[in-house]
Amino acid sequence: MNREPRFLPIRIIGDQQLAQKAKPITEITEEIEELVEDMLFTMYATDGIGLAAPQVGHSIRLFVIDLSYHSEEGKKNPLVFINPKFTLFEGETSAEEGCLSIPEIYEKVLRAEKVKIEATNLAGEKFEIVSDDFLAVALQHEYDHLDGILFVDKIPKLRKMIHLKHLKELRSTTDENGVNIG
Repeated sequence: MNREPRFLPIRIIGDQQLAQKAKPITEITEEIEELVEDMLFTMYATDGIGLAAPQVGHSIRLFVIDLSYHSEEGKKNPLVFINPKFTLFEGETSAEEGCLSIPEIYEKVLRAEKVKIEATNLAGEKFEIVSDDFLAVALQHEYDHLDGILFVDKIPKLRKMIHLKHLKELRSTTDENGVNIG
């Protein structure tokens, strides 16, 4: 690939793409490789730690995560998850989450404390990760995007009410088809 990565517009809550269940990837093509490159570029440019394909307008089962970029060393060590599937959920934990698709809202979300996930990487190789730290939370957050679930869908109704005005404003930036316009 001899091209510069592109910044991809991030879909905001209210965009119908974010509420759809994504489709499996049947083949790792050059287009998928370019999309991953663009997603990583976009994630780093927005100071995100993860980004799912539906957040950038592609309803496919793909997400990227890089927790190491925000460490003191600032080295990039991205993980690419194609057609991920959880095989273990254990325990419970609560951590504050935010999302590039829901700017300026942060809330504690109840998640599994320990997870095991299987996926395919860009080379077409299957791998699995077991995690019981912040990576476990990030994996669950990004995976939810593939099923059309946003973290605000998982917070208690009373906590959600605090954010109703802001959520309504964000949703108002979509057109009649639910596509983000603003």
